[in-house]
Amino acid sequence: MDETLLKIKNLKTRLGDADSPVYAVDGVDIEVHRGEVFALLGESGCGKSMTALSAMRLLPPSGCIIEGEAFLEQTNLFALPEREMRSVRGGRVGMIFQEPMTSLNAVLTIGEQIGEAVRLHDGGNPVGVAHRVVELLRAVGIPDPERRAREYPHQLSGGMKQRVMIAIALAGRPRLLIADEPTTALDVTIQAQVLSLLKELQHSTGMAVLLITHDLGVVSEVADRVAVMYAGQIIELAETRSFFRQPAHPYSRKLFNSLPSLGSRDRELAVIEGSVPRLNQRFTRCRFLERCSQAQDICSQQAPEWSETKAGSGVRCHLFDSLPGPQQPSGTAVSARRNVQFAGTGRLLEVAGLKVHFPIHVGVFKRVIGQVKAVDDLSLTIAQGRTLALVGESGCGKTTAGKGILQLIRPTAGSVRFDGAELTGLSTGKLRSRRADMQIIFQDPVASMNPRMLVGDIILEGMQAQNIGENRSQRQARVIDLLGQVGLPADAAERYPNEFSGGQRQRICIARALAVDPRFIVCDEPTSALDVSVQAQILNLLKDLQQQRGLSYLFITHNISVVAYLAHEVAVMYLGRIVERGSVEEVLQSPRHPYTQALLSAVPEIDPARQRSVIRLEGDMPSPSNPPQGCHFHPRCSQATEHCRSAYPNPVRLSQTRSVSCFAVNPDRFS
Repeated sequence: MDETLLKIKNLKTRLGDADSPVYAVDGVDIEVHRGEVFALLGESGCGKSMTALSAMRLLPPSGCIIEGEAFLEQTNLFALPEREMRSVRGGRVGMIFQEPMTSLNAVLTIGEQIGEAVRLHDGGNPVGVAHRVVELLRAVGIPDPERRAREYPHQLSGGMKQRVMIAIALAGRPRLLIADEPTTALDVTIQAQVLSLLKELQHSTGMAVLLITHDLGVVSEVADRVAVMYAGQIIELAETRSFFRQPAHPYSRKLFNSLPSLGSRDRELAVIEGSVPRLNQRFTRCRFLERCSQAQDICSQQAPEWSETKAGSGVRCHLFDSLPGPQQPSGTAVSARRNVQFAGTGRLLEVAGLKVHFPIHVGVFKRVIGQVKAVDDLSLTIAQGRTLALVGESGCGKTTAGKGILQLIRPTAGSVRFDGAELTGLSTGKLRSRRADMQIIFQDPVASMNPRMLVGDIILEGMQAQNIGENRSQRQARVIDLLGQVGLPADAAERYPNEFSGGQRQRICIARALAVDPRFIVCDEPTSALDVSVQAQILNLLKDLQQQRGLSYLFITHNISVVAYLAHEVAVMYLGRIVERGSVEEVLQSPRHPYTQALLSAVPEIDPARQRSVIRLEGDMPSPSNPPQGCHFHPRCSQATEHCRSAYPNPVRLSQTRSVSCFAVNPDRFS
């Protein structure tokens, strides 16, 4: 019996017309076997999603398949009439798209949307459809499925929406599930739930999974085999354990060296210089040539052919058999590149008892019936030249806390002192004059920049508002200097934001924040959803700027590996309050609060040979409009006692730098 479920051979997909073609997929060969998880790994823009969309015949209007074959078992997908292809999509092949909120219909209930897929692909009658919807919701781990089926997408958390997408994909009992970045930008706890669910479903149903991702941790967690894609081609194929033990292609090796970790804190992360080449050309050389530190003459003279390294594995590289074994990352030592050193002793920012509550209005007269306690009694300090990472699940109040500290949202109560001056009582005019000292880098660089303004004017805007520079020519010179500091060419000032990649746009946002010469920056998920190599560039830049300028950061994130690399201290937030705080080494190496332990256990291991025990958090975070009585975490905590249900624990100080709010922590053991 043939074990191949999906076979793609010499697939070539073109976007645009014949006069200005972009070869998004250029000669891809893939075989996905029954019952396996096959990962397609690579940077944004390398053709991963376009490969899957080509196989499903879901290309945009400008796209067309110019060559190649795609077989699902014995069925030639490219030869099917569109009517028959519709029964394949959602039937024999299910697909989970990257962004669940844009894939779900906001005006239809969850049950109606899953029921539509059941009726189309599972042939049930109306009574059977309702039963099958509940069955699917239960299969993907959604509690109280009968009630949830009557709810709308906006009433569900991000993790639940992703589970609904999986339920829709499973409605037709598929033999192949295509999962396009199913965990991108999800919290580590939700990511762990989704990955565990995919593994359980794959084992219980026997279906195969084509997993599209740029996350090495996700690949190591679930994949059986991995194919690395670059500039429209597969450049390496191997079993997952072999790939993580000894990657063969120089690009794959650089990806590993770009990963942040606790062990890489004292050096620069390895960066893959440059960017993926434009795909509007025919290549007569290696596509990775300009970014490869080991390139030789032959690499510029001819394109490498596919070389089989062993049965079922291969690499596209002229030098794969002569390259040395995997090396330790060779980033520049931090101590060697410091221009200025800051001891981080003075308290630049002091926050005490910060509360940000939003009133809940109902009726015509907007009567207040309650409060959403987004931030509820938060206290922290940050010294000059230091980074405090604020971590926690989505909805815990991290971003609101950052905006409350900067007075972008006026706090309900509490104190925010910056360099000894109280900010909460300042008028709008006086606060505006302090804005130069405090800036923010937003999570989404696209949404935070005016698409109609040139990059130079975007950076210039803050300097004009703060009267920095004697005249426009001085300011423009400073713009050019700032672009150079963040690694962008001077001509970037004359271009629009849409002309840049995601990593470059984030650099522009950093340049804008630096334009007014701040002392403190709130970094709100600045590396969320970025590729590994682009993330390394941004982290190196932030660390360099801190060491050169003595900047202080409040770094808001859910990426624990980024915290391990960049931060000096960590504060773990849950439902508006900090539950554990300490140095990076204290918190990450020996977490004490049950919530912190669950967060860290959910971080995927890069080494697939290492086993980890994930602490599963039951249910979702409670609503901040109706927090549980007692410890807010007790409904999800396996260690909760009656005391936890009746009173909120005061912080227990374990060391000079560490405190934990938990009744189960005994301070005497640490004295």
